[in-house]
Amino acid sequence: MQKVISTAVIKRLPRYYRYLGELRKKEVVRISSKELSERMNVTASQIRQDLNNFGGFGQQGYGYNVEYLYTEIGKILGLDQEHRVVIIGAGNLGQAIANYGDFARRGFDIKAVFDVKPELIGKEIGDIKIRAMSELKEYVIEQKPDIVALALPKEHAVQVANDVVSWGVNAIWNFAPVELRLPKHVVVENVHLTESLMRLSYNIRAKQNEQQAGELAKKLAAEVKSESAVTKE
Repeated sequence: MQKVISTAVIKRLPRYYRYLGELRKKEVVRISSKELSERMNVTASQIRQDLNNFGGFGQQGYGYNVEYLYTEIGKILGLDQEHRVVIIGAGNLGQAIANYGDFARRGFDIKAVFDVKPELIGKEIGDIKIRAMSELKEYVIEQKPDIVALALPKEHAVQVANDVVSWGVNAIWNFAPVELRLPKHVVVENVHLTESLMRLSYNIRAKQNEQQAGELAKKLAAEVKSESAVTKE
C-alpha cells in the first residue's frame, strides 16, 4: 500500500526544490540538513523527516548531494514529465499566468487560452492565440490537456469546471474564489489570492500586537523599577 504523505510535507517539497535549484546555480555540490535548515528556516530534524518519507537521500557525515536531491525531488513532484495546460479566462490574471516564463521551464506547457469576450478572441499572449469558449469542448476532447487553469469569475467557474471534467480533464488549477465540488478522482489545487492577503493582514496585525505588548511590558518594568528606587530612598 502506498504511504500517505501529509499535506504539510507536500507543501514544503517545492520550497526544497527551489532552494536546491538556487544552490545548483551557485555550483554547490553538497549541503547538510543543518545548512539547508538555516537557509529555509525549517529545522534540520524536520528536513530529515520530510525526506525520509521518500526513502531519504543523504549520507551520514556527508549530507545531501545537491544535484541528485534536486533531480529526485523533481521526480517526486512530477516535474520530469510535461504537463499540458489550458487557461480559461484571458483577463489580467489569465494573461499573467500565460506570460510567466518559469512555468515552461518547469514542464508546464501552456497550450491554449480561452475567453468569451469577442474583443479578446484572436489576440495573442506571447505566441498563444486566444480562442473562443465555443471551441473549448472540441479542443479538450481532442487534445486531452493534463491541467485546466480557471482564471475566470466565480459565477462561471463551477459550470466550466464541471464541463471540462465531464470531457475528461482530471486536474484543475482553480484561481476562482469558489469551492469546487468535483468527483474524487479529480485533483484540485485552489489558489485564493484574497485569502492569502487576509492571512498576510492577520500576521501583520499579530506582529503589531506582539510589538505593542513588548513595549508595554518594558514600560511597566521601567515604572516598577522607578517606584522601587523611590521606596528605597
